[in-house]
Order: sequence, then structure tokens, then C-alpha cells
Amino acid sequence: MADLSVTLAGVTLKNPIIPASGTFGYGREFADAYDLDLLGSFSWKGTTRDPRPGNLQPRIAETAAGMLNAVGLQNPGLEAVLREEVPNIARIFHGPVIANVCGFSLEEYAENCRALEEAEPVKILEVNISCPNVHAGGRNFGSDPHSAAAVTRAVRAATKKPVFMKLSPNVTDIAEIARACEAEGADGLCLINTLLGMRIDLNTKRPLLQNRTGGLSGPAVFPVALRMVWDVYEAVKLPLIGCGGVSSAEDAAEMMLAGAAAVEVGAANLRDPWACKTIIEDLPAVCERLGVEKLSDLTGGAHHG
Repeated sequence: MADLSVTLAGVTLKNPIIPASGTFGYGREFADAYDLDLLGSFSWKGTTRDPRPGNLQPRIAETAAGMLNAVGLQNPGLEAVLREEVPNIARIFHGPVIANVCGFSLEEYAENCRALEEAEPVKILEVNISCPNVHAGGRNFGSDPHSAAAVTRAVRAATKKPVFMKLSPNVTDIAEIARACEAEGADGLCLINTLLGMRIDLNTKRPLLQNRTGGLSGPAVFPVALRMVWDVYEAVKLPLIGCGGVSSAEDAAEMMLAGAAAVEVGAANLRDPWACKTIIEDLPAVCERLGVEKLSDLTGGAHHG
């Protein structure tokens, strides 16, 4: 049987499969579907300091080979998560948890990371820099290397836990952003977040989403995510979590060959609650087909061919 374990900045996962933030809540709903301890980890819902109701409906729209979402970081706020969700997570999942941290200012990012320092199940902080900077006209922190570097610097000073910066694909050169995060002490990177897109309702002649635009995810984005993981693997020396359109064990292997040390599965969970379980169960056969005894040996393998 192949060894499926992988390591992310000193944190060992029994396998590389991680449900992506925003598609798995805080684990409650999926714990009724299967034993979450099958997972390598899971990334909880993007969490802000204050509770957020999210954007107005409609905020989900289907599209060919994917979906658009403009949920707007709906979450109960960090205090409620620490009080209610963290103890519950400790009951339903016994592996390392990834906390997705959001913020609208450098101070909020740092404050949230500091507050998670004592949360025992949380072993990695995944910092979402696709949030708008309220002090810079609402531009996303991840949209330029200077602001991405500033967030990295702020959170790195606020915590001893490994920090993985989650990169936005809505940029000209994602490798440049990656290098900026590496230079300020990031322990790893997660990519990609969703691609900006929209749909228009022909009946109303208005955008389908109340927010007009939303994030595109699902199989449609997989080739873009794969290319960006490849580019960033060539640019930095950090472990990468590959994310974007992964729907099968074969997709996960492809993402690892491009340079990912672990793989997040997002929209597939919304279509099939057992998607991650199926992918994990299929990984040994993929290892056998590819002739590897250690799954981690795939990481970056396509760069050496």
C-alpha cells in the first residue's frame, strides 16, 4: 500500500486531501456523511473578527463546468468560532486543522491570527488576501506584491503557527506576489482562490448575482490553477497547497506533479458531499498506476521530466 502522508511546513497530514475553505463550513454538516478522520486536514470557512451576514441573495449562480459565488464571507465571527466551533471540531476531527483567516485591515489580520494562537486543533493559518483593504479604496490585499507583503509581515509577527498565504489568481503575475510573500516570512502558499466572473439573466437583462460579479470555481478553473501552481513552484522554495477545480484522485496527482505538496478540494464537495472520501480511497490505485510508493514523491515531478 502506498504511503499517502505529506508534510506542510512541519505539519504531517495522513494524506494530501483537504476540503477547501468555504465549501466545508466548520465540518459539522459533513461529519454526518462520513468519518472526517479520513481527511488529511480541512480548511474552515473564512473567518473575520466580527460576524458577517454575507451578501444579499441571489449569491450563487451555476455556469458551465463550475459555479459563481458571491457569498461575501458569511461567518459567525472569530469569538463565536473559538467558543462554539473549535470545541466541536475537536470532537469530530482529530487531525491538524487549517484556519482560514480573513481581514479588512492589517490590524484585523494580525489580531485574528493572534487570537488563534491558543486554538489547539488549529495547526496552520491560511490567510485569505482576496479581502478588500478598506484603507486603500477597497482593492484586494492580494492584488499587488506590496500589500500582499504587508499582510504577510503583519501576520508573521502575530503568530508562531505556520502561515500559508492564499493567493488570488486575479493578478497579472502570481509568481511576483508569491515571491513577495516568501520574502516576508510566509511558511507556505495556497493557490488559487476563485477567478472573477459573472453571468447575465437574459429574461431580466440584469446580472444573475446581486453582487454583479462572483468567484468562479469548479472544473472550469482547473487548467488555470494548475498553470499557476506550476509557475509559483518555479518561483519560490515554499510548500504549496494546490486548489482550483480538483474533482478526482487523478486531478490531485496532476496538481502535485505541477508542484503542490497538498491539494484542496472545493466545489466538488458541494456537488457530492463524499467527494473527498472518494478521492482519498482512489489515491492508492493512482499511486500504483504512476509507480510511486510515496505519494509525496509526485510533488514537482513534472518539472524534472
